[in-house]
Amino acid sequence: MLLTLLASLSLSAAAQWSNMVGDRVAAFYPENYDASMHQPSPIFVNEPTVTAQPVPAQWQLKPRFSVDGSHHIATIDVGDADLYGTGEVYGGLRRNGETIGLWNKDNGLYMTEGGKRLYQSHPWVLGVRKDGTAFGIMADNTWKSRLTTDSEVRFDSEGPAFRVLVIERQTAAEVLRELARMIGTIELPPLWALGYHQCRHSYVPDTWAMDIADTFRRKQIPCDVIWLDILYMDGFRIFTFSPEQMPNPKRFNDYLHERHFKSVFMIDPGVKVDPDYFVDQQGTAGDYYVKTRDGENFVGRVWPGDCHFPDFTREEVRHWWSTLYKDFMATGIDGVWNDMNEPAVFGGPDSSMPEDNIHGTDGGKGSVHLRYHNVYGYYMVKATRDGVLMANPDKRPFVLSRANFLGGQRYAATWTGDNTSTWEHMKASIPMTLNMGLTGQPFNGPDIGGFARDCNAELLAHWTAIGVYFPFVRNHSSLEEVQQEPWAFGDKVEQVCRTAINRRYQLLPYIYTLFRETSQTGLPVMRPVFMADEGDISLRGEQQAFMLGGDLLIVPRWAENPALPKGDWANFTLETGDDGYQARLALRPGAVLPVANIYQNTEEYRTDSLTLMVNLDADGKACGRLYEDDGNGFGYRKGQYADYEVTATTQGKTLTVTLTQKAGLRKHDDRCLRIGWLKKGKVVYSSWQKGTTVTMR
Repeated sequence: MLLTLLASLSLSAAAQWSNMVGDRVAAFYPENYDASMHQPSPIFVNEPTVTAQPVPAQWQLKPRFSVDGSHHIATIDVGDADLYGTGEVYGGLRRNGETIGLWNKDNGLYMTEGGKRLYQSHPWVLGVRKDGTAFGIMADNTWKSRLTTDSEVRFDSEGPAFRVLVIERQTAAEVLRELARMIGTIELPPLWALGYHQCRHSYVPDTWAMDIADTFRRKQIPCDVIWLDILYMDGFRIFTFSPEQMPNPKRFNDYLHERHFKSVFMIDPGVKVDPDYFVDQQGTAGDYYVKTRDGENFVGRVWPGDCHFPDFTREEVRHWWSTLYKDFMATGIDGVWNDMNEPAVFGGPDSSMPEDNIHGTDGGKGSVHLRYHNVYGYYMVKATRDGVLMANPDKRPFVLSRANFLGGQRYAATWTGDNTSTWEHMKASIPMTLNMGLTGQPFNGPDIGGFARDCNAELLAHWTAIGVYFPFVRNHSSLEEVQQEPWAFGDKVEQVCRTAINRRYQLLPYIYTLFRETSQTGLPVMRPVFMADEGDISLRGEQQAFMLGGDLLIVPRWAENPALPKGDWANFTLETGDDGYQARLALRPGAVLPVANIYQNTEEYRTDSLTLMVNLDADGKACGRLYEDDGNGFGYRKGQYADYEVTATTQGKTLTVTLTQKAGLRKHDDRCLRIGWLKKGKVVYSSWQKGTTVTMR
């Protein structure tokens, strides 16, 4: 079927037609474009509406479509622009001069193709010209492809002709806002998901995981989540529990909840071939599995042995999959981790299933795996998120996925896969996370400390000291390696990690506000420093220092000659003393940063006592935002939240800071505030004062 499909495509050079599909957004179609081979597109929230307005003659970026054998190609001249985005790729922040494989790959340690083809595919490029104007280029194409980024951006697809969309704006931030309008944003996550997470492959038996939780509390190291990898299962059968390793999952989760922990459990896509296993029974009876080209259920080997694979491209299969979570979540599980969903198949072609496997797809028109491989994980997490919501309709779902596709941030957070415990991977985790944010996936981060190979004391200390500023903060390691919990390397490293994690919890008022912002605008939580001044070309390649939101600058202690934004950014710290590992923090001139007290978890976390760090601008003013709600559930959709504007003004030698509620019905009585005034290289604190206004002289 695959060869027949490709042979039927026109091999002639393609002309094109184009129209605007929004404000400064153009869509370009090759002459032989067949919408049925691409639509409905998984990328967009709504299909782009073609207007009657033609693309202006002066439009700069116009794709050239061509055909080379069975490959369909789109080429766009971008000149000497700085290029970013491109999804999950190992390497530097600037993506110029790269060839990136858009074909999801179980690529442990990033060893295949130098990490230029990893677990996710995102056919998207963000460009910033020398004058600061910006553009975005998107190929609406799920088929196996390669992306080349240089003076020409080139999408080379092994599938049929595809359309290209181009966004033009004055700044990169404006491009990202438009991208978010088209592909959607993340939903506001539960507050607990923004805390510190501890994971290992695996903490079994369950008593080991309980001991890990107790150790965090005993040592007063903040933590919110304990993770369970595949060894909790009965023979790796998904949606089951090992009678030896996890004999009573409800009792286990109750134990964690009593100590203010949440749990996240892994679920893979592979269903063990076993006629006595309830999941395989249901999948076989419903005819829910991916087929071979001969129409038989495909069988591939993964952790359980021979497995069937649900065909998540079909709505009925996604619904069935979502129903499996009800009893699973009823044991008290709080979040779900979908792994191996590239899909990974041991010994399969390119570690996956054959390209000519058949998917039913919605509407009954079958197509080949060459089309659906890149969105297999996307559709899986879509179904998983629905299932978690069905099981707990009053709670915000948290799903983490290894594989995904452009637009999949609507359904799951992600991490950068099986990295290594090396300085190289620690440093590379910064540009990797930044570029995911510049691709529309703001909720992501690496395995802190590294997954594979033995970590060491210095590496864990430095990685934790920067990892706490990533959007997703999880320490994760392989069972075969040394342990790397915060206390694993002795008292010195334990204290470094405690201090760093304390900072994470102190910054939660600001971080949660940023997640609220990204859920509305799509702007990244973690940003490259060039977004502080897009006209400053010297910042374009900076990948050591980075920003949290627009106000907080993070400079790792190991950074060498980082390029930093100009202006009176004020350095400050959140504790006394200096252990030599903590990142240097700097606040933007004209910014107010809300800081909480130290809490051990987000259930204890409160904002009734806040320090407002102030760095006045040249006019003696500063401003910030503070968003609050109950941290879970959906009451905020009905107005049960508070959105504050925080303003700082001076009159003579008096500094006044005021919280003014601008939106929301939530009220906060008896708040205590103090000012941390950043001036002359130090922080001067006011006394604590009740109310919504605080002053100091």
